[in-house]
Amino acid sequence: MIIDGKHRRPRAVLLVTALVILVTGCGKKSGLEHAYSYDDRAVRFTAEDGDGRAPGFAAGLAVPKEGDDSPGEGEAALSARAAGVLSLDGGTALYQQALTERMNPASTTKVMTAIVALKYGNLSDLVTVPEEAVITESGSSMAGVVPGDQMSLEDLLYGLMIPSGNDAANAIAVHVGGSIEGFVSMMNQEAARLGATGTHFVNANGLTDPDHYTTAYDLYLMFYEALSYDTFRTIIGTHDHTAVYMGSDGSQKTASWTVGNYYMNGKAETPEGLAVFGGKTGTTKAAGYCLIMGTRTEDGREYASVIMGADSRAHLYEDMTNIISKIDK
Repeated sequence: MIIDGKHRRPRAVLLVTALVILVTGCGKKSGLEHAYSYDDRAVRFTAEDGDGRAPGFAAGLAVPKEGDDSPGEGEAALSARAAGVLSLDGGTALYQQALTERMNPASTTKVMTAIVALKYGNLSDLVTVPEEAVITESGSSMAGVVPGDQMSLEDLLYGLMIPSGNDAANAIAVHVGGSIEGFVSMMNQEAARLGATGTHFVNANGLTDPDHYTTAYDLYLMFYEALSYDTFRTIIGTHDHTAVYMGSDGSQKTASWTVGNYYMNGKAETPEGLAVFGGKTGTTKAAGYCLIMGTRTEDGREYASVIMGADSRAHLYEDMTNIISKIDK
């Protein structure tokens, strides 16, 4: 059930849904990357076509520039494998590099986890943390919940996005989807609906798997969708959050989390004339350093910018500063 208010932004997804249904068939299992072609999702239909078709996928979204998917002549080289700056109001990419190349997304995966939770969950639900929240992978980012703890779905979403809790992701998945597998199926269905045809998920947290991938452009599509939820905007714009919840032993517990985005915590300087209003980081050995975030100009225009596969945290923010500096202030 949808319980969250949504920003009213142009969202031309009817054609996407129709194309996916026509190609894959209702209820039939099919690889998402074959749902329809990249050319299909870039086409624009208008009422003047006279055939009754709905506006095309790209009507309210920015699309990659035509031609070579690489930086232009004279643009500084990035350490990142992929990058892009795209308006949240349409047009073409201001900057692009390997926008459609499939890569490991690390915890930027959690943008889709949040979408599914906000679309199908109830923020006031009291969630009992399941055994699936136990993650033993070395270096895994955690919110700190353990099986038997009880926390609201809303607080779990803060634990998902601010400290990037893999335990929170699994607790959300089991609660909303009935199982991790069921939730992942919902994630992939949403990816298809949004036209993210270069994406396939196998988990809700972004831990490395060869069959778990997305593209920089698909991340833009997901971020665009997520921003239509007021709660998502609130969470990613939060600098710190304290959750009060019941521990597995019946005692009252608190957890405090602080944002890791360097532009928001003061560790990186935002270019003059711009304000970062939130985003999601992701880091694994396989994925490198990743960040999808939203930036607003002084006159209110909004952009999404993405870096995937930077070779260090320092280079991640150097690269991001480089590309968002291209926004016309």
